[in-house]
Amino acid sequence: MEYRIERDSMGEISVPADRKYGAQTQRSLENFRIGTEKMPAGVIQALCEIKKAAAAVNLKLGLLEENVARAIAQAADEVLDGQFEEDFVLSVWQTGSGTQTNMNVNEVLAHRASELLGGRVHPNDHVNKSQSSNDVFPSAMHLAAWRAVEELMASVRLLELTFAAKAEEFMKHVKTGRTHLQDATPITLGQEISGWAGMLDRDAQMIEQASRLLGEIALGGTAVGTGINAPKDFDVLACEELSRNTGMEIFPARNKFQALTSKDELVFVHGAVKALAMDLLKIANDVRWMASGPRCGLGEITIPENEPGSSIMPGKVNPTQCEAVSMVAAQVLANDVAIGFAAGQGNFELNVYMPVLIYNFLQSCRLLMDVILSFDQNCAQGIKANLPQLERNASRSLMNVTALTPVIGYDKAAEIAKKAHAEGLTLKEAAAALGFISEEDFDKHMNPLGMCFSGPERSR
Repeated sequence: MEYRIERDSMGEISVPADRKYGAQTQRSLENFRIGTEKMPAGVIQALCEIKKAAAAVNLKLGLLEENVARAIAQAADEVLDGQFEEDFVLSVWQTGSGTQTNMNVNEVLAHRASELLGGRVHPNDHVNKSQSSNDVFPSAMHLAAWRAVEELMASVRLLELTFAAKAEEFMKHVKTGRTHLQDATPITLGQEISGWAGMLDRDAQMIEQASRLLGEIALGGTAVGTGINAPKDFDVLACEELSRNTGMEIFPARNKFQALTSKDELVFVHGAVKALAMDLLKIANDVRWMASGPRCGLGEITIPENEPGSSIMPGKVNPTQCEAVSMVAAQVLANDVAIGFAAGQGNFELNVYMPVLIYNFLQSCRLLMDVILSFDQNCAQGIKANLPQLERNASRSLMNVTALTPVIGYDKAAEIAKKAHAEGLTLKEAAAALGFISEEDFDKHMNPLGMCFSGPERSR
């Protein structure tokens, strides 16, 4: 391999000749040979968007020559178009401020801008002008998180629509309700599934409301929040430029000191993301419980049979999509712990756990997006009702006796249920034996479908 000599404030270092990064990136590569986790592409994209906006503002304020600013912007656009991916190679496990990744981007853009310009563009003096890693990296975190959340929301709404359609399809199919994994009063399969759609709608609302906080960024605070070396109005103008370029609603943090040292917005938004993960876990568990069997389980629904389930038991098929959802939920829960811990670290003016925080945040969003799309396509869309099993279970539930309580009272209704259970009778047989209600009145009140639409929900 051929090398060239690059220089920074610490001296000379050899860098592969075909790479566009420079000395600080090379030092990071050599000093942090840790793990396989690389800085997410979303962070690199956000950093390039910030560098492009900063170049435009520095030009407007007379701090950069036009040809230099345009070369930086073009280089950033090329990275945003997917070029030079091989030059963004740094580990997540680096300096806690993300300085080395900021410099990685500065060096690549400076190198490419120099090629375009045919002259020297400096990574610090030009690309990083009016900025510090300490305000740029947390700003990039917010942009990357916002974009990840937007992509996640599209998948959530897709699965919500699938469940809404299933709820309508199965709205008249009565099944036994269950609380504490014990029989309860009847519910329709459609009503139960409508609860799943409602969970996803509420989760999406919470995430969307929380994520508005991500539009407030630290840019302009520079090193410690004072804005040293950033000209007046740089933050406002840069946010306006970013808003135009990205379509996001971006504005300067009201308190730059808070914005540099605190990561509470990301903790808050990820908390809403965690709520989504926990609802998905509940839904996946409901699906696999109701689909359990095929002969010795609940068997109230069937789900698609996608692949063989056992290397030893022929014909076995498992609820694998539900299991994938469950594992992703476990990872998101673990990520939330790491994010919360990371947000509480650092000293005085700067948080120094930012790379691991944004890595886990983006991983949560990406895993949830992928698993939701997989679950929707390979499981949820193919859910079918097992009508004979639904009807059999619903008709045998002792808790249907609840419909008699307004007529004969709680104690007599309980006695009917206990007698039916102890002697293997139907509720009607037990009621007749006890003489608490006539057969005509029993039939009048014992209407499982009517019981599902007898309360306040019937008016909705």
